[in-house]
Amino acid sequence: MPEQPEPLESYEEGQAIAPTGAGGASDLATAEGETLEQSPSAADGRAPGGPLGTGTDKKPRSLWSDAWRDLRRNPIFIISSLVILFLVVISIWPQLIASGDPLDCDLAKAQEGSQPGHPFGFNGQGCDVYTRTVYGARTSVTVGVLATLGVAVLGGILGGLAGFFGGAWDGVLSRITDVFFAIPVVLGGLVLLSVVTSSTVWPVIGFMVLLGWPQLSRIARGSVITAKQNDYVQAARALGASNSRMMLRHITPNAIAPVIVVATIALGTYIALEATLSYLGVGLKPPTVSWGIDISSASQYIRNAPHMLLWPAGALAITVLAFIMLGDAVRDALDPKLR
Repeated sequence: MPEQPEPLESYEEGQAIAPTGAGGASDLATAEGETLEQSPSAADGRAPGGPLGTGTDKKPRSLWSDAWRDLRRNPIFIISSLVILFLVVISIWPQLIASGDPLDCDLAKAQEGSQPGHPFGFNGQGCDVYTRTVYGARTSVTVGVLATLGVAVLGGILGGLAGFFGGAWDGVLSRITDVFFAIPVVLGGLVLLSVVTSSTVWPVIGFMVLLGWPQLSRIARGSVITAKQNDYVQAARALGASNSRMMLRHITPNAIAPVIVVATIALGTYIALEATLSYLGVGLKPPTVSWGIDISSASQYIRNAPHMLLWPAGALAITVLAFIMLGDAVRDALDPKLR
């Protein structure tokens, strides 16, 4: 019986000789050395021909960087962002495109159509429709943004705590949200705001926060429950991390995306709700300039002077559509299942 060749080992010049299935030998160290010359080393981070620390390997992208890359390539996001940016600018500085006073009215020009210097015509009180439409953006955007922030903060905190701690806190909060979900929004506005005499935006904002936080609370609760079951949270808990550290460092950054998406879409809904309540006479009240107030006052003149209704209603529709489109684009970018 022929003797099997013994493995040959050589450490000359740092080379190791290993046996092959054919009975020969292959220089594994040499092959590995050639491979290392063609690719960066994981140990020292060097790129071919580059010094230490100047490797070109890209780090794994996070959810937010991945979402931002997708958003920059999404035409819906770009268009809606430009529209919203324009609305924000004219809300802060309406005099940039409207030099008149929205409360400066002339009854002699009531219901007249377009004229030089007054492209949208005049309303039933002889006020310039163009100026009132521009200044109405400030009220609508202010109400929408502040209501959304209040709903997101209140609902996010309460829902996040309920999802993290569970138990009696979760049970009590769930029953409270069930009660609020049973209240129709428009009917609740008619009941609660009908006793308010203030003409400022704060009662309307407070009403929206009061009835809007349960939705965000449910979203935040479910997102936190899903996030806290991940391995990295369990590892942090096993290493002795405090509850506050786990919430702030591990759970919140990974659970806040659904809240942002829902809040962005809801912003347009709150703007439409403010116009609806103002149209019904329980929202904002004169002399506040609002699209809802102008739509309400123009509804009785729709046959004789349709321009009074067309322009504020069109501005409201474009604004709501822009925020909803923005929310849809953000949702598509942040949802891994839709990639």
